[in-house]
Amino acid sequence: MSLASILRRGVGLQLEVLTDPSPLRLAETLVAFANTDGGTVLLGVDAQGQITGALQPDEAEGMLRSALAQCRPLVNTEWQQFEDRAGLAVAITVPRSTELHALADGRVLVRTHGGNEPLDGAKISHLAATKASGDFEMETVAGATRADLDEEVIRDYLHRRAARLGRDLGQTEDELLVAIGALTPRGQPTVAGLLLFGKEPQFFIPQSGLVYVRFAGSDPRGPGGMPGYIRREEFTGALARVIENCWAILLQEMRGEAVVRALKREDRMLYPLFAVREALVNAVCHRDYRLTGRRVEIRQFDDRLEVSSPGGLPGYITLDNIVEEHFSRNPRLVNGLFEWGYIEQLGLGIDRMIEEMVQAGHPQPEFRATPYSFTVILRRNVAAVARRAVPEWATGMNERQIRAIQYLQESGRITNREYHELCPNVSPETLRLDLNDLVEKGLLMKIGDKKGTYYILK
Repeated sequence: MSLASILRRGVGLQLEVLTDPSPLRLAETLVAFANTDGGTVLLGVDAQGQITGALQPDEAEGMLRSALAQCRPLVNTEWQQFEDRAGLAVAITVPRSTELHALADGRVLVRTHGGNEPLDGAKISHLAATKASGDFEMETVAGATRADLDEEVIRDYLHRRAARLGRDLGQTEDELLVAIGALTPRGQPTVAGLLLFGKEPQFFIPQSGLVYVRFAGSDPRGPGGMPGYIRREEFTGALARVIENCWAILLQEMRGEAVVRALKREDRMLYPLFAVREALVNAVCHRDYRLTGRRVEIRQFDDRLEVSSPGGLPGYITLDNIVEEHFSRNPRLVNGLFEWGYIEQLGLGIDRMIEEMVQAGHPQPEFRATPYSFTVILRRNVAAVARRAVPEWATGMNERQIRAIQYLQESGRITNREYHELCPNVSPETLRLDLNDLVEKGLLMKIGDKKGTYYILK
């Protein structure tokens, strides 16, 4: 990996640039990365990413040895050097560890947007319990082979990743799959590999699908206690396809009232698109895939959208710190979807989800956590729902007639030709009957005759 591609992520959750390094500062960063989602430390570059020429190879190696001596247990690291005319730079990469790491002085640190943060006793216990579960993503899947991966999905990933990075990394397909944890060095698919690229991952991991249900009203039960849903869809395949196909349905079901401006129809969405997509992607990539028998569920009611994923909050995350902190249960899935372009920026989605909901006039998202599930609830503004209710005059009308009335409210009059432009795929005779029906109902008045005919609100 080039120095430029490392720097492209920006200093944050998975990158630290130590312009004036010390063994202690380096040790703190190594421990924090190992305890969270892994990351890279750059030595010998300035804040702008330029090689300073102040770092010597012996100095960097000695500093790393001193830093590792302060880590309990030892942190695994990988070393990469970059040289140009200005001098030497070193990248020290730390993978996420399945062990809990501390410093010699007893501090346990994790990586946050604010840097390296120490944990208190309760959070250390929570993190230790999560670490003890092992790295499920990297486990091989019994019976699965390289042939169970979908070449079309892999090509799509490679294309989008190269486009995002601005260059091809020069690796073979299998080398890249091994590097991102989708294959073992022996070519066996891992859990992460099947979830990201599998032809039918649900054959091996049945719980990896998603269910969408649209309910009529605000209650899951209909009259007489019968199920009250009016639409139910199941989504399977690689996670990218699950997200894409579910998103297509959500776009259909989130259309609110149609507003006609001049001759152009605009569909308003019931919820901010970013907030819904973020909840969807988070549910898919952060769920606990070890839990069988349950899939990600999206339940849409008239007044709210609920996105529920199996598995409680991971690591040291709690409802109190979920906005400020970040910890991935499935870092390889997260990185894969990030490189694919499904995640815009690591660790900042919750902030923006809240911001988008509030700016749109809705309540802040609600977060509910149990030991075995996590749910995001997006509620519509009750007052907005009331304002958007179907008016009395629209009772008994079809969608075309409602669109004609909305156009009249803005423009004052409508002709047969203008009505046809609003509804281009409908026969002229059907549109003529629509307008006559509105005249008979006493809503419109017909003015003129033949080609000069137009209608106004009565």
